[in-house]
Amino acid sequence: MYCTDDVRGYSPRKVLGFFSKIDLQLQIDRRISAKPLGRIKISDAITNRPYQKEAVTAVCEAIEKKQRKMLIVQATGSGKTRVSISIVDVLTRHNYVKNVLFLADRTALVKQAKKNFVNLLPNLTCCNLLDSRDNPEQSRMIFSTYATMMNAIDETKTKYGEKLFTPAHFDLIIIDESHRSIYKKYQDIFNYFDAMLLGMTATPKNEIDRNTYSVFDLERGVPTFAYELDKAVQEGYLVDYTTIEVKSKIMEEGIHYDDLSDEEKDLFDETFEDDEQIDKDISNTAVNEWLFNKDTIDLVLKKLMECGLKVEGGDKLGKTIIFAKNSRHAQAIVERFHKRYPEYGENFIKQIDYSIKYVDTLIDDFSTKDKMPQIAVSVDMLDTGIDIPEILNLVFFKKVRSFSKFWQMIGRGTRLCPNLFGAGIDKEKFLIFDFCNNFEFFRADTHGTEGGIMASMSEKIYNTKTMIVRELQESKYMLDDAFVSYRRNLVNELQGSVVALNQNSFRVKGHLRFVEKYKELSSWDNLESIEIAEIKEHISPLVTPAKEDELVRRFDYLIYSVSLAILQGNNASLTINRIIKTAEELSKLYNISEVKEQRNIIEKVMTEEFWENVNPLNLDFVRKALRDLLKFIEKERQRIYYTDFNDEIVASLEGTPLKLENDLKNYRKKVEFYLKEHQDNLAVYKIRNNKRLSESDLKELEKILWKELGTREDYVKEYGDTPIGALIRKIVGVDRTAVNEAFSKFLSEERLNSNQIKFVRLIIDYIVANGNVDDNAVFMQEPFRSVGSITSLFKNDLGTAKEIMLVVGEIKKNSEEIA
Repeated sequence: MYCTDDVRGYSPRKVLGFFSKIDLQLQIDRRISAKPLGRIKISDAITNRPYQKEAVTAVCEAIEKKQRKMLIVQATGSGKTRVSISIVDVLTRHNYVKNVLFLADRTALVKQAKKNFVNLLPNLTCCNLLDSRDNPEQSRMIFSTYATMMNAIDETKTKYGEKLFTPAHFDLIIIDESHRSIYKKYQDIFNYFDAMLLGMTATPKNEIDRNTYSVFDLERGVPTFAYELDKAVQEGYLVDYTTIEVKSKIMEEGIHYDDLSDEEKDLFDETFEDDEQIDKDISNTAVNEWLFNKDTIDLVLKKLMECGLKVEGGDKLGKTIIFAKNSRHAQAIVERFHKRYPEYGENFIKQIDYSIKYVDTLIDDFSTKDKMPQIAVSVDMLDTGIDIPEILNLVFFKKVRSFSKFWQMIGRGTRLCPNLFGAGIDKEKFLIFDFCNNFEFFRADTHGTEGGIMASMSEKIYNTKTMIVRELQESKYMLDDAFVSYRRNLVNELQGSVVALNQNSFRVKGHLRFVEKYKELSSWDNLESIEIAEIKEHISPLVTPAKEDELVRRFDYLIYSVSLAILQGNNASLTINRIIKTAEELSKLYNISEVKEQRNIIEKVMTEEFWENVNPLNLDFVRKALRDLLKFIEKERQRIYYTDFNDEIVASLEGTPLKLENDLKNYRKKVEFYLKEHQDNLAVYKIRNNKRLSESDLKELEKILWKELGTREDYVKEYGDTPIGALIRKIVGVDRTAVNEAFSKFLSEERLNSNQIKFVRLIIDYIVANGNVDDNAVFMQEPFRSVGSITSLFKNDLGTAKEIMLVVGEIKKNSEEIA
């Protein structure tokens, strides 16, 4: 269905429903009532800065040229909201818009935006959909979060019981902080409403994802208007920052038992003696997640109190935000501050997160110049949307990997503040302390990652089952009655989910052609690539999640994933291990009668023999037998530890702001930093854990190394013909547990003497540190030489020596060869 308004010069555009008579009449009336936007009057009471007026003019010019999607890039603190208010003011006065929708991803931002609009456009009736006291039917401007709007489209009715939010209800939609994850997750909103789009973002124009530009039909790097931090600083509308980038030994390396003093080893043993899950080496990812080390926190606070910018003649630390990783981390920071600096009193530092009662009052106090607290330890609440000109210090005590969020967090300190240091002495800069390599990360990878774009668990299960149905079309399965029956059951479940969709829902209406198609059983008879793509794009995102426990659905997904891997001939060892661990957890619960009834199946799943000849039919039998038992497994809870190991600063770099032209040009440095920071990437994880890569893993790594970080020519220039897996192994090393497992038979058998075992342990140490043994000549050097050569150590048992060398070779092959 298309809307055509050739009288006003608009090209036909696709719409998802019939317009009401009132909506159609309004569009016809605008052919006469809409005033030209060539010469507009911009209210100085709303926007009085030249660049703000330029932004409003640029948007109006775009609309005059019949463009319906605009993107404004403005540095945080330069008045994005004011610009959007001024645009609404101009467009309503010129009869281009009547109803406006403002969308943001957080409740606090929605409330703040409404407050600003009400203050500056008092005659515009406004409604916050999150506030039940507001009446949307009597309001021309609606404020909402994305999730609330998704529900409101179908559920909000007029007083006559008709749908309020028709496809043509809004003339303009304003999107706060536009980035690609928003459009992927909530694209149904933008597809449903036939409205102009105005995106607002603080992310620098050259770092916005190209998919975001494509949403607005714009050339990459060319938004409708841009006013970035460097320009705002140059013109005196914002202040710049200086960085102090600090690395501590524990936050960089974690805690390693062998590196501790004898006293600290005793402390380590005493602290973790009852926890079998704790290894002798604790990763740095545990720090501030579930392990809070006093000396590490003290080190951060000491640096802040010594180097932080101060007011009142240097006697008092300026307003400061410490960005903490989680609520417990924030609590630990506040407690350590009170221990170290009791003279400042209870109110000087406060924890600000969703766990705190009356947190809004705390934020108001922090936002007031002469009120305490002076330090706010924030978990997410102050990352965006807070306007406090007095902020002088920001402390990044957590990793941030979303570039748009990182830039918004920096924006907390950019606002001007006249007379902050006394009469006529204005704020000229602010200070950023970075203890978690954030600036280093974004110099190497300025795009970072954006959250919120992963498929839901229901979506993943639906897509995996669809792929299984496709694989079972092979003739060898269609000739087997058991597989035919299994496929038929899957198809019935998949098709039944489509039949159950509510066709009156706006989300379903947007994909109605495909819903009608896959309601028919015959559409599932022969699935090819085109059908699979259609189902992934148009069907699985619509499927209503099953009302079952999350653990049950995750177990279903694990089983279906292994089944698909078997049918496609792919390696699924990691997923299989998770299923085995689930069985092991159930095996501890035989005191529960329902679990005991399935003992034979549970025991079988834990054996290697079961997995040697397993097929999708066996697996589905296991799935049905065990899935309802998962409710008895307690969700694993990581114990929290507070420790007091010595920490120290190992590096400190001052005065190096983030350069957006990506000043880390060296390809080798980019690769090394990226791989060390992305060890949770599945392919990197496999290499580090001595697992072979699949073809798809290798292609993913090639894309990263040859397209995202540089070119194939860059790779060859730096690393020659080194296999990608071998290179990654050399950079990230090998997990000690994985290497121990590979050599376990030599460490456990009684036939090895102490020197032979020591030699094997030295091999393990070498592989963990270096990734592979590329030249056996290393065994003739220290530290091996002091123990003895392999031929002398094993002169009476050369067979064992050969076995050891075979394991060494196999570990290397695992990094170089495809599974």
